Amino acid sequence: MTTVRITRTALTRGTLAALSGLLAGFAALTVAELVSAAVRPEASPVTAVGGAAIDRTPAGVKDFAIRNFGENDKLVLQLGIVVTLALFALAVGVLALRYRRTGSAAVLAFGVVGAASAVSRPDSTGVVDGLPSLVGAVAGAVLLYVLIGRLTRPRRIPGEEEAHDESGWDRRGFLIAATAAAAASTVAGAVGRTLNGRSSQNAVASREGARLPAPASPAEPIPAGAQLRVPGLPPFTTPNNKFYRVDTALVVPKVDANTWRLRIHGKGVRRDLEFSYQDLLERPLIEREITLCCVSNEVGGPYIGHAKWIGVRLSDLLKEAGVKPPSRGGKADQIIARSVDGMTLGTPVEDVMDGRDAMLAVGMNGEPLPFVHGFPVRMLVPGLYGYVSACKWIEDIELTTFDDYDAYWVKRKWARKAPIKTQSRIDTPKPFGRPEAGTVMVAGVAWAQHRGIEKVEIRVDDGPWRPAQLAEQDTVDTWRQWSYPWKATPGGHTLTVRATDGTGEVQTEKRTKTVPDGASGWHSVVVSVD
Repeated sequence: MTTVRITRTALTRGTLAALSGLLAGFAALTVAELVSAAVRPEASPVTAVGGAAIDRTPAGVKDFAIRNFGENDKLVLQLGIVVTLALFALAVGVLALRYRRTGSAAVLAFGVVGAASAVSRPDSTGVVDGLPSLVGAVAGAVLLYVLIGRLTRPRRIPGEEEAHDESGWDRRGFLIAATAAAAASTVAGAVGRTLNGRSSQNAVASREGARLPAPASPAEPIPAGAQLRVPGLPPFTTPNNKFYRVDTALVVPKVDANTWRLRIHGKGVRRDLEFSYQDLLERPLIEREITLCCVSNEVGGPYIGHAKWIGVRLSDLLKEAGVKPPSRGGKADQIIARSVDGMTLGTPVEDVMDGRDAMLAVGMNGEPLPFVHGFPVRMLVPGLYGYVSACKWIEDIELTTFDDYDAYWVKRKWARKAPIKTQSRIDTPKPFGRPEAGTVMVAGVAWAQHRGIEKVEIRVDDGPWRPAQLAEQDTVDTWRQWSYPWKATPGGHTLTVRATDGTGEVQTEKRTKTVPDGASGWHSVVVSVD
């Protein structure tokens, strides 16, 4: 009976020790959240560690996450971090039952990791960013030491860490301490989240108060025939809430437009310029229909969307600063665009100043930019993949050279220059669909921004290529819808599409991955006709 009682006691104490670790971890995170409200939300441990993990993740792994989790990739990462922290906390609690000081020290060590991650982030404001993680870790370590103390009656052995007597422990004291700690941590977390939420209220108010002026150069109306009436086709203009989002920001920056500033400086700049949000709104604005595409878009993938953008022509701002393109003797061949979250994107100066509608956008589909799409200002350059052109939450433009500086994604083995490849996609019928025999409308979109689409062809199985019917072309910077009435016969079939761009170049069959400069290959779907 005595052996059984000791075993049960040990089991109970082990479980409560693990719970102590979990409570200590929870306290560390919630206290850190509270402290981050006095520093900045981006300095909280989960955000800092998550950001550091993103920065250090190989490009292929990032691409895998985007491909498999889509816009939920950041949520998956955050959940993964929380689960990892929980497992770590449980293990530390069990460790602390035998080695009380070592367990507490492990909590402190993890706080140091969080602090180092926060300070090393590209958008770090300095050592103060490490404060939330350190203060939270101290709170967690102290709590773990106290809770484990309620589970043990230490007796010291010379030359060794504390050993513990398993025959008795302070049950009542442990329950009181654990309950109080859980309640206090919950309150700290709630207060921290509330304060962090209030810090973004000015940004929200500035967006709600923003009024976009009429553009000096409005977009031409979209041709009536640009949108085909085929079930299964996406709308020509992508609604803002449906527009794809691919970036590295775990916490979407909420920037107050009233305090936002943009600086233009660097090599070949005769005089540095600085603009406020209102400065940009008071300039002549252009409005353009432009399709954007992410370099992480697989063949047939969803990371492409179309919107009507309004903004300031970027080349005009560069000219005012005295910048010349390399073809005219300019000293800089690369623009480094910096976001408020520290992201850097490198864009060829020549492409921005060659006459295309590169802009600093302030509006999207008739409203100020949504926060997730870059409010107050983002950059976009038609014909280039987003990772070299579409800097969201932009606050700095530096003129430099490709030899002198590698931007964020280039450091991770992506190409320095990335014109969008000619691509096409079948949207209907869906893969593994079961259409009925007879006339089946095959339809989709094709794109080759800044070159336009000249022709789209369809092939059924290994048959000949047949021309599809093209919708009206809006501009060379927009995607183009197409359709093909297929006389479907019973059985399994493979449908393949390819496009020809405005220069006469046929979309390549060669299949490549997204890294380093975008996927290529023909899109196919397999269907079974009933």
